Amino acid sequence: MTIKLSRFDPADYLRDEEDIANFLSEVAADGNPELIASALGDIARARNMSQLARDTGLSRVGLTKALSARGNPSFTTIAKVAKALGLKMTFAPVASEP
Repeated sequence: MTIKLSRFDPADYLRDEEDIANFLSEVAADGNPELIASALGDIARARNMSQLARDTGLSRVGLTKALSARGNPSFTTIAKVAKALGLKMTFAPVASEP
């Protein structure tokens, strides 16, 4: 019996704003900037990378590279992408242990 596996792509499961918010919140909770950038790339692919490139004024290729797992986007790029995707960045204090 042969088992056929396919590559998991989070973009296939980001169907609405609630899915996107939950996904990004979970990824951001870890605090890993590379994962956050990669998650924004997943969201961008789910939404339409070409349109996002036009909305941010960045090239599609450059945006794809910056938001990949190995990308290293500037904060300016992250802010432009978040705004173009209709996302709001917020910061909160880390809960201290009792």
